[in-house]
Amino acid sequence: MINNLFKLLENKFVPLASKFGSQRHLLAIRDAFISIMPLAIIGSLAILVNNFPISSYQAYMLSLFGSKWASFSNYIYSGTFAIMSLLIVFSISYNLAQSYDNDPLLAALISFSSFIITIIQADAQSFRIPFRWLDSSGLLVAILVGILATEIYVKMMNLIKARKRKVKGAMTPILNRYFLALIPTTTIFFIFALIRLFFAFLGIENIIAEIYSLIQLPLMGLANNLFTALFIVLVGHFFWFLGLHGTNILEPVIQTLYLPALQENIQAASNNLPIPNIFTKPFFDSFVYLGGSGTTLSLVIAIYLFSNSKRKRDLMKLSSTQAIFNINEPILYGLPIVMSPVYLIPFILTPLILTLSSYFAILIGLVPKTIALVPWGTPPIISGFLVTGSFAGSFLQIFNILIGVLIYFPFLSLAERIKEGG
Repeated sequence: MINNLFKLLENKFVPLASKFGSQRHLLAIRDAFISIMPLAIIGSLAILVNNFPISSYQAYMLSLFGSKWASFSNYIYSGTFAIMSLLIVFSISYNLAQSYDNDPLLAALISFSSFIITIIQADAQSFRIPFRWLDSSGLLVAILVGILATEIYVKMMNLIKARKRKVKGAMTPILNRYFLALIPTTTIFFIFALIRLFFAFLGIENIIAEIYSLIQLPLMGLANNLFTALFIVLVGHFFWFLGLHGTNILEPVIQTLYLPALQENIQAASNNLPIPNIFTKPFFDSFVYLGGSGTTLSLVIAIYLFSNSKRKRDLMKLSSTQAIFNINEPILYGLPIVMSPVYLIPFILTPLILTLSSYFAILIGLVPKTIALVPWGTPPIISGFLVTGSFAGSFLQIFNILIGVLIYFPFLSLAERIKEGG
């Protein structure tokens, strides 16, 4: 029966999930967020430097640099995390146009300008850009504009190329290419100016604020609860179990929902306000995916402590260093965990249990909420401290790793008794 179920999943579900995971627009969104990660990480860590919760540190920095010392980190934040929507609209358009084998830079520039046209506000004296809303609050608008503007650009440029229209004269090829792009560019700007005018007729001056309150904020509220977090963890690990890259498939959803939640936390921390959100992207990266998906760092430790299989122990020697940096493909495919009935339960159960343990540890105040973004490959203990600004985050990681070892142990013993893979 189990074999029949696996065969059904392999024949029906895997091709569908693979198609979903390779969908062009989702890939563009995923790659866009990956592209801006270095900037987002630096911006969030700058705020952590400002708000490190040790009074002696704060007093020392104040005495060393004076009352304006915090401005240094605020400048960095304002040029990174605070303009996330501008970065995303450019990056999405670039990646999407590149996937169509069109000029990615020109498409990104057109999308960037289209976004400004869409969100610009008018008052009695002048036009102005609503800088306050260029952070994660404008992500949904940025994503929509980036995709729509690029799709129009690509289709119009392909139509022009298909008709093999060439500008007569002695212009260089690059000037010829950009001159031909005048028609698509003019059309795109015209469309987004009409969209902006339509909202103005409706009495809506701040489009981002309107869409944020109507759509993005409710979605974030829906995402920031325990049941949604458990569902996302479950689905991602089910994809991994089938041999699909669950993290990449769900990355556009996770980034769009949980990066804004982190930004709310960062802003609250910088203003000395209560931190609002438990579930953020670093919550999952630092407290659930320890050693990678499935919390396989716990499995590595369990094998070192309890396994008698030479093959397994040799594999762990080769892959344990990668596991410390949250790279676990050698374990997933080499043990293997993928499509293995014995490891199905612990591989999915462990991250679900750790989501619960981390949630309640933060909920009752044992561990601070996350206020910083760190590279996903940051080793445990270090990452726990950095994302919370507290050693309590590191202790939670150690606790979660031990829970994972206890969960994996009986299934590891079962695998060795039936001599599965070892």
